[in-house]
Amino acid sequence: MIYSEKVMDHFQNPRNVGIIEDADGVGKVGNPVCGDMMAFYIKVKDNRLADIKFQTFGCGAAIAVSSIVTEMAMGKTLEEAMKITNKIVAEELGGLPKNKLHCSNLGADALHKAIENYQERQNPKKEIKSGNNPVEDKCCCPYCEGPIEGAEDFCDKCQIELEDCPECGKPTRKDKEECSHCGATRVRV
Repeated sequence: MIYSEKVMDHFQNPRNVGIIEDADGVGKVGNPVCGDMMAFYIKVKDNRLADIKFQTFGCGAAIAVSSIVTEMAMGKTLEEAMKITNKIVAEELGGLPKNKLHCSNLGADALHKAIENYQERQNPKKEIKSGNNPVEDKCCCPYCEGPIEGAEDFCDKCQIELEDCPECGKPTRKDKEECSHCGATRVRV
């Protein structure tokens, strides 16, 4: 398998590796077939990506893709960063072998998910209740879509315990490691 010099450079010397603890947005993606997992963390200032970091578990191509995506996105407006596609990523790296093109999908997807997560945090979905009541957040079970009223740590309809995700704050199943909304993995103590 032959990689371009740029792929090898970004694999051997990845840029922007790490976690932003107080990230404005987090995007996590994975490919269960190859085992590649990526997490992107962004800080936004004046609608621009002021900082971006990544953590990737995977092959050299996945690491190189993550690194180049952070460089391509840094300083761009959110709208410009959302235009970064898998094709553009692969071209920027000087091409990828066909069996590694899925890695460029993961990099662009993780970036887009981080931006979407930021936007959701800025503009939580609202629902207008019947009558003339003010707009309020709707709280519903992520598994059965039934309303959660009163005890917000239990869904009466599907009989499961819920807890708030530390990443996105939405209710998710207590016995699951991954949030059903944002995909964040909780650390159990």
